[in-house]
Amino acid sequence: MSEATVFDCELRKRAGTGGSRAVRRDGWVPAVLYGGGQDPANIKLRYNQVLKAYQTGNLIDVLSIIKVDGEPDQQVIGRDIQVDPVKDLPMHVDLMRVDEKTRVTVNVPVRFLNEETCPGLKAGGVLNVVRHEVEVIAPATQIPEALEFDLSTFELSDTVNISNTSLPKGVEVTITDRDFTIATIAAPSGLKSQENEASDEGEAEEAAEGEGE
Repeated sequence: MSEATVFDCELRKRAGTGGSRAVRRDGWVPAVLYGGGQDPANIKLRYNQVLKAYQTGNLIDVLSIIKVDGEPDQQVIGRDIQVDPVKDLPMHVDLMRVDEKTRVTVNVPVRFLNEETCPGLKAGGVLNVVRHEVEVIAPATQIPEALEFDLSTFELSDTVNISNTSLPKGVEVTITDRDFTIATIAAPSGLKSQENEASDEGEAEEAAEGEGE
């Protein structure tokens, strides 16, 4: 698990559209803090910190820390973000208070290891990723950075399933009724064409033999 992002924040004095606009003009991002058995709070986060976290994928479904002057640091997870539809810049963030007892449903990215030694890829195959993320239920303070899949033994036409990774302690996938596919080692188009031609020739020969009989 990567080191938690730290956000400096302050309480917002004004809520609503006018208050949010004023906050943005002053270099902040309006946000709402909720959960943890406490009342929701209107806060604001430093724009440059939010932008960096957003652009690096360290905002939503990732454990972070908010620092408020005079108060203990709080662990939070970004649950939603509103962005400018034209500029793709953060406009508003929803944060949820969490602790070591909190369990959350999050999307975790997948990561492939040893692609350079994968037999199927070395033979000209292509890694066809079916799922770039997997939805899991995890302790809020122990969300895995990624689910890793070792490709060192996979051959052409093999399928990489969720069972081919080891889930961290306390983490479980939300899909439990099947061993679902993460990726496949697809044969190159040239090889597929040759296989199809061979299959067609075989079928033609079988048909001709059948007519001869």
